[in-house]
Amino acid sequence: MFAIIESCGKQYKVSEGDVVFFEKLEAEEGKKVTFDNVILISNEKKSTIGAPYIKGAKVEGKVVSHGKDKKIIVYKMKPKKNYRRKQGHRQPYTKVEITSIKTKAEVAKKETAEAVSE
Repeated sequence: MFAIIESCGKQYKVSEGDVVFFEKLEAEEGKKVTFDNVILISNEKKSTIGAPYIKGAKVEGKVVSHGKDKKIIVYKMKPKKNYRRKQGHRQPYTKVEITSIKTKAEVAKKETAEAVSE
C-alpha cells in the first residue's frame, strides 16, 4: 500500500515504514505528525484518487530528526562586465518515518471504537 501526499508545496510517494525528508516542519523530534492532504491511496486491488484530496484520509508519521542538507554553491557571473557573486546555501530538512496510512473507512472505524469505549 502506498499513498501520494502533498506537503511543503511538493508531492511525495510514501509507504508504511518509509523514511522521507521534508522541508523544515514545525514539530519536535519524537512527536507525531499528520498529513491530511492525501492525493492518492493505492493497494494491490484498488486505487482511490482525490479531487483534489481524499476526504478523511490521513498519513501519520513520527519526526526522527532535523538537520541541514549538503551545501550548494550559487554562482552568478556576467562575462566581460566584472560581475561575480558567490553564495552558499544549506536547505534545512525534517526526517520523518511514516507509521501508518489510513483511509476514510479506517479513520471512521477507529473513531466509532473510541466513542464506544468511552
